[in-house]
Amino acid sequence: MIKFIVPAVVIFLIVLFWEKINEIIFKKFKIKINYIMLTLLVLILILILALLYF
Repeated sequence: MIKFIVPAVVIFLIVLFWEKINEIIFKKFKIKINYIMLTLLVLILILILALLYF
């Protein structure tokens, strides 16, 4: 049950605070990371789904 709840909570918090995360990273590194983070999020979801499948 924990393996379903923890990723859901993490993803929810990332979505909830996405603008703040993006602003902080833009101030530090002067890089907009929308596409990089979107790709990373998709890869993480694929990894979670693969682990749940096997």
